[in-house]
Amino acid sequence: MEHLNLTDVQQYVEENIGTFHQKRIASLSKLKLTTVLKKKNPYLFRAKSLLTSEMIVRALTDAFISSNEETIFGDWLEGLAIFINGKVYQGRKSGISGIDLEFDKEGVRYLVNIKSGPNWGNKSQVDKMLLDFMEAKRTLSTSGAKTHVLFVNGCCYGRDDNFHKFPKKGPDYFKYCGQRFWEFVSGDENLYTELIEPIGHNAQEKNEIYLHEYAKVINRFTTEFSVQFCTEVGAIDWQRLVRFNSGIGTE
Repeated sequence: MEHLNLTDVQQYVEENIGTFHQKRIASLSKLKLTTVLKKKNPYLFRAKSLLTSEMIVRALTDAFISSNEETIFGDWLEGLAIFINGKVYQGRKSGISGIDLEFDKEGVRYLVNIKSGPNWGNKSQVDKMLLDFMEAKRTLSTSGAKTHVLFVNGCCYGRDDNFHKFPKKGPDYFKYCGQRFWEFVSGDENLYTELIEPIGHNAQEKNEIYLHEYAKVINRFTTEFSVQFCTEVGAIDWQRLVRFNSGIGTE
């Protein structure tokens, strides 16, 4: 185990945080109104009594963007965790399907599946992860590896409210969230708070660029929506919108 040099972490973040901003801007520039309209619930927006094209477009787009950005940033945090673990435990991006990180510590081979937050999936998705764990164990056993293997579902933020009652989730399977996860990959119990400042590197500058692109999208979508889903007198044609979102033969 090596001691984590926070300067290395800061340098990595400053050199790579731009990738997150570039991906979110690129994703925004490729976004289409039809994609947004088909992914979100029109009944919800009717129930909220949204009356103008811009109100509907902004609500739909913001909901879609929020979900998309969570995925993009989750992928970025995964890369950060692997980098940090590599500095401390010589961990590496795993080549095993369903495993993001693997490293050795005190005679144990840890195989880690990294998620953004603790409530990342339903039962079937969690079951799929456990199947990936079992398959990974079979893969290692057939390769002749004799190391004791433990599996970890690591979550970059949040808490597992049941940790003290059930720290072990199953045979050879643990779940670490927030502070516990970052300490697990780094050996530093304070790392989870120390990351927050470097992640803000050039955030204001990058966000100004993003907001200009966002404004273009809202203006473009508002015009398109008004043409396609408003009546001649300017009212929202909710039935036409629902038919587009949910009707048969509208693919």
